[in-house]
Formats: sequence, structure tokens, C-alpha cells
Amino acid sequence: MSDQSGEILKRAKAGDLQGFARLLTLLEREGPTSFNRFPELLEAQKPAFRIGITGPPGAGKSTLIGRLIGRFRERGMKVGVMAVDPSSPFSKGAVLGDRIRYTAHFGDPGVFIRSLGSRGSLGGLSASAYLMVRAFDIAQFDVVLMETVGVGQTELEIMNVADWVSVVLVPESGDSIQGMKAGLLEIADIFVVNKGDRPGADAFAHELESSLLLDPRGPSKPIRVLKTTALTGEGLDAFLDGVDQVMKGEEWKQRRVAPARIRAEAKALLRNQLERQIDVKAQTVSSPRDFLSLFSK
Repeated sequence: MSDQSGEILKRAKAGDLQGFARLLTLLEREGPTSFNRFPELLEAQKPAFRIGITGPPGAGKSTLIGRLIGRFRERGMKVGVMAVDPSSPFSKGAVLGDRIRYTAHFGDPGVFIRSLGSRGSLGGLSASAYLMVRAFDIAQFDVVLMETVGVGQTELEIMNVADWVSVVLVPESGDSIQGMKAGLLEIADIFVVNKGDRPGADAFAHELESSLLLDPRGPSKPIRVLKTTALTGEGLDAFLDGVDQVMKGEEWKQRRVAPARIRAEAKALLRNQLERQIDVKAQTVSSPRDFLSLFSK
């Protein structure tokens, strides 16, 4: 490890947010080869609890996260946020609109917010997210809130990186829930019906509960359906009670090192590495005739 890299890692471990930001930038730029430079990423002594927040656009995920940051900080917890925004298919840059909703926490030394683009990932998470979220463990964060770009059949990767996944819906989601449900059942630990002060919220929550109980594809244990209003904070106590219950146990730590989950992470990182190599090779092509050398045996 170079002296500069060692200094960055030392600063991140000491709680220096600027040093931590530089570490994340290095990880995003270098990709999976960073493990050679920072093997500490694989040996966290005190893992941060990762909460996945996913759901369709407009469900109020960012507002909910803003409220949760405040509640965790009231408990004296160090909070990280990774917000994955849709990337432009041309520039690969992201809108990063979540920062506007988190302004109340700017300047708080106990909060770190990082936005990154999905970079075209079909799973809603860029492969870099798998790598970068490990850094929160060695920087002594207590909890990391991970917001993804949307929900559906291609949004299942969050289950392989978060320790507890909440799917955020709104009363108007009723018309589309049947089409989404197959994927949702695979990733959800809890459903949050947000904007619970809107008409039809109670009916939708009951319909969702009944639908989950009757679905033969459902999990062995029932999934809780919780109604919240993020703007006022209503329902957050019940959400936090659920978080506390899971955090006190050891099952989430065991799931994180389960072979199936490790293989899923390895697959995402390998895909990231191959895509980098493909990008480099593609730059050598300037005409159709270049295909002859590109695809020759």
C-alpha cells in the first residue's frame, strides 16, 4: 500500500469524513482491484447495519430517509447514506437529486451522504456500491441507509447487499402491485405504505397484507406491512422498533457471510471488472473492419 493510500485509510478509520470521501472515490475509480490495496475491507470487526430502501419513483423514499437520519442521530448513532440515482445513458452521470432532501443534515459530523449513479446496472445498484458499502464498516458507522432507483423484476440486487430491506409504496400503488409482487416477495423484509394520510391508505395496506398471506409464493414467515407519513414522522417508531429487533440478533451477520450472498457479490464485482475491460477494448474500434481483430480467435 502506498503512503498516500495508507494515510487515506488511516483518516477514514479515525472518522475524518473528508478522508472517508477520498477513500470512496478511490474505490469507485479502481473497482474490485481495490481489495489488493485495502484488504481491511474484507475484515471488518464491527459491521454497520445496512437498511435497503427501495420502491417506485415518487413513493417518498428520500423524505423517509431524511427522517430516519434524524431519528438515528437522536440515538447517537453514526449514519451513512448511499443513494443510487439513475444514470444518464450518454454521460453515465447521475441526477443526484437526493442531496436536496437531506440539507438538514449537512454539516453534521455524524452523517455522511454519498450519491452515485446506477451506471446502467439492471439491478438498481452499481457494482461499485458493493465495494463502497464495505468501507462504511471499517469507518465505524453504525447504520447505512441504501436508497435504490426503483423497484421491479430488475431491482433484486438490494437483497444481496442490505441486511434488512424495506419496500416503500404509496396508496396509488394498488393498480401496479400485482405486476411487481413476484419480485417484491423475494426482497422485502417489511413493506412501508408511505403517505399514509392520503385517501385509500388503510384499504391498500389491508389489501397488501391479505394478498401476501394468500400468495403461495410468499415467504415462510409473514412480512409486516407498516403505514407511515414521512413528512410528519408518523409510523417511524414502529419502523425503528423493527430495526432494533433485527439489529439485536446475530442472524443478519450470519446472512451477510452466507455463501450464496458472497457469490452474488463476487458476480457483481466480476461483471464490473469485465465491463471495464470491455470499455477499454471498445475504444480500439473505429471501423467495422476492426471487428476482425477484435473477435479473431
